[in-house]
Amino acid sequence: MADDTSRTYVLDATDRRIIRELVADGRISIRALAEKTHISRAHAYMRIGRLQDAGIIEGFTTHIAHDKAGLGSSAFIALSIKQDSWRGIASQLRNLPFVEHYSLLGGDFDVLVLVRSPDNRALRHLVLEQLQGLEGVLSTKTWLIFEEANGPGAEWV
Repeated sequence: MADDTSRTYVLDATDRRIIRELVADGRISIRALAEKTHISRAHAYMRIGRLQDAGIIEGFTTHIAHDKAGLGSSAFIALSIKQDSWRGIASQLRNLPFVEHYSLLGGDFDVLVLVRSPDNRALRHLVLEQLQGLEGVLSTKTWLIFEEANGPGAEWV
């Protein structure tokens, strides 16, 4: 049997409305979601299940005020790596403290890492001791984040 997540799923207007509401409030009740999207609760359950089965909705999350949670220093750190070291580096990044996200890139740098640490001292240790110490990392470049905001989201939503 074929894996449904490998096929392209075509979103219709109802799917987009559901996604838009869930992105705005992942804790919205099915009743409220159905009312806002003008569908029945049963239809809302069915649509969410279908979007999850298709791999479009991967999960539900909480947005954190990082500074209030004790993570006052944030930075993007670009890594230049040896060509054959991505898998090993990705495996190691999963286990490092304060690493929130990382991506393999095409361009001037190979990997972009988003880190959130309690302070600049912890950030310095992470960059100079841990990231630069990873096997396969050739160099790093760090950009401190002074302020953040979310954009409007994907156009299709």
